[in-house]
Amino acid sequence: MWMGFEPGFWLLAVIAVLITGISKSGFAGGVGVVAVPLMTIYIDPRQAAAIMLPLLLLMDFFSVRFWWGKQNLQELRRLLVPAALGLIVGYLLFDWLNADMIKMMLGILSLAFALWGLSKKQALGEPRQGHPWVARVCGLMTGFTSFVAHAGGPPLNLYLLPLRLPRPEYLATMVVTIACLNVVKLIPYGLLGQLSSANLMTALILMPFAWMGARYGVKLQALIDDKTFYRIIYLALGLIGLRLLWDAI
Repeated sequence: MWMGFEPGFWLLAVIAVLITGISKSGFAGGVGVVAVPLMTIYIDPRQAAAIMLPLLLLMDFFSVRFWWGKQNLQELRRLLVPAALGLIVGYLLFDWLNADMIKMMLGILSLAFALWGLSKKQALGEPRQGHPWVARVCGLMTGFTSFVAHAGGPPLNLYLLPLRLPRPEYLATMVVTIACLNVVKLIPYGLLGQLSSANLMTALILMPFAWMGARYGVKLQALIDDKTFYRIIYLALGLIGLRLLWDAI
């Protein structure tokens, strides 16, 4: 064991961080939800989320730098306030949600997102106008799932994908929204003692893989079609969801 973790944890952590980095910088971050469920197989979900936060901030730096200026400001204004409220809800419920409950929640969310991801069609084209109340509901879900497991991408996609924004605008809006939430999460994570020296050291060890994923995600998006990428990752996510539900039960 190294730093108190089994070898299997490090293998899954590296895979999770690479997938998340590639997803965030090149594929709107939707499948980055796989990271915490993967690591949860070996450690508490709350510790997994704490380890991932500094890594996500590093990925956000590269992603935002690349996509900045292409985001849809109107949709950002609609989403950020309810998403911030979702973070507050997650913070208030943190002590009430034990490890098994979070595993159960993550398992259900993972399966739901996997089924949604495998059944949906990527339809970016003629833009549509979003509904403010739909934005508020999806924004609230985004904030809550982002706080609990950095899983804000899929509910955010539920709102943004039907708008059929131009691809750069869609990707930029996703990236900037999630990046803003990750910065704000530093406050409640710090207050809850999640940013411990042990968690930060683990994140530091994994940072080269976060950098690699973020760097090559933008390049890979031009080489791999979205349909194939999402299908593989969502299949894996469904299997992870089943494993988490089994552990929780």
